[in-house]
Amino acid sequence: MADVIVVGSGPTGMMLAGELALARVDVSIVEQRPTSELAGSRAGGIHSRTIEILDQRGIVDRFLADGRTVQAATFGTTVLDISHFPTRHPYVLALWQNRMEPILADWIEELGVPVHRGREAVGVVQGDDGVSVEFADGPPARAKYLVGADGGRSVIRKAAGIDFPGSGATRSNLIAEVEVAEEPPSGMRQDESGVHGLSRLADGRTYRVVTTEQQLGSGADPSLADLGRALTAVYGTDFGVHSPTWISRFTDATRQAADYRAGRVLLAGDAAHIHYPAGGQGIGLGIQDAVNLGWKLAQVVKGVSPESLLDTYRAERHPPTARALRYSMAQSVLQRSDPRTAALTETVDELMTMDEPRTRLAARIHGLDIAYDFGEGHPLLGRRMPDLDLDTTDGPSRVYSLLHEGRPLLLNLGEPDRIDITPCADRVRLVDARFAGTWELPVLGEVSAPSVVLVRPDGHVAWVGQGTDEGLTDALARWFGPESPTG
Repeated sequence: MADVIVVGSGPTGMMLAGELALARVDVSIVEQRPTSELAGSRAGGIHSRTIEILDQRGIVDRFLADGRTVQAATFGTTVLDISHFPTRHPYVLALWQNRMEPILADWIEELGVPVHRGREAVGVVQGDDGVSVEFADGPPARAKYLVGADGGRSVIRKAAGIDFPGSGATRSNLIAEVEVAEEPPSGMRQDESGVHGLSRLADGRTYRVVTTEQQLGSGADPSLADLGRALTAVYGTDFGVHSPTWISRFTDATRQAADYRAGRVLLAGDAAHIHYPAGGQGIGLGIQDAVNLGWKLAQVVKGVSPESLLDTYRAERHPPTARALRYSMAQSVLQRSDPRTAALTETVDELMTMDEPRTRLAARIHGLDIAYDFGEGHPLLGRRMPDLDLDTTDGPSRVYSLLHEGRPLLLNLGEPDRIDITPCADRVRLVDARFAGTWELPVLGEVSAPSVVLVRPDGHVAWVGQGTDEGLTDALARWFGPESPTG
């Protein structure tokens, strides 16, 4: 019996599997797709906090080498420039999903994660000591825990009986990659139904098409004829679309799982939340889910922490995701071009000329203002740790480099060799360091310098000391277990 089975080999599933493998958990992925090749380019970018997470694991350069950095986050028609934000990655990385996935696939292959393809999950059976996933063909697979990262129509979520409340669809879009017989106009256009546009891809032959349907589409897979009709309704011609590599339909339905866990079954990514893709939040939310859940699930599997640690996953990830879903709903409304929406967009754009609302919204879109509720204390508590340039006893380093192994980090910025963490030294990395600069957080600005910081594997600050170590022992026990691991 494996420790963990992840259903779904998209970015969320692979990131989670990588996190578990770093923690030396026996994890495998099962995937319905028979090959690793992803039809179509799919999603098109990731925001600053997600890029930071990839930096925390030492793989960000692989993504940066294949993508393009841009200021692309918007609200209304305003581009929210974050080039002045206190982060090493103050931008969006424009990179298609079909290029992201091979990078993640190479990473998890290096970590020894097996991916079993051509396995369609159809059901889940839970027991006291494990859970089985059943497949359309072949025998079931059994593990201590099962994570559904199998998308918005998640079979695992439905089989686990987890409710998926939210708002139903009011409009639908078709997205496709096709060839054309007639040269289409460049650029996007908006009308009362929504947004439309055709853009040439790098091969010079294929066009990426996005168009809003005049009526809400059905749940069935769309055809080339559906795409032709939708284009003709907007442009008066379908441009002779042919030879599709990918056609899909998405809607503005917005839903979030009531629970992220049912017994030994957990959800991550689109299986836990769906939304209109305005703003490009989807992949980032899934990767953030994965790094929040991965280390916690590993500690529970190993007997380091009680199962109650898994309850913090939903408690922490549900609120910021709900905010992101509200943003996507608002952005989708602003994509209409009727007179009332135009008036609203103009008002929003006026607000975006003001520093405070523009900064707050930009930090929210990029995930840089997330603050998990760990109680009262220093402004750093619960927030992402800044990637400081450090002088350590082993030479120059930076915080995110110290997180590459996915281990907790206790960063001592005071007198060296004064902190003893012997009871958990096998689980928490203690580093004595010096930092001479200012501590600055997005939105909040400069904050007082701590003397000690306890950083979780996901990069969020679990405890802060200011001239005293009071509360450190309790924080170590709360998050990383009071005793040595048993397995």
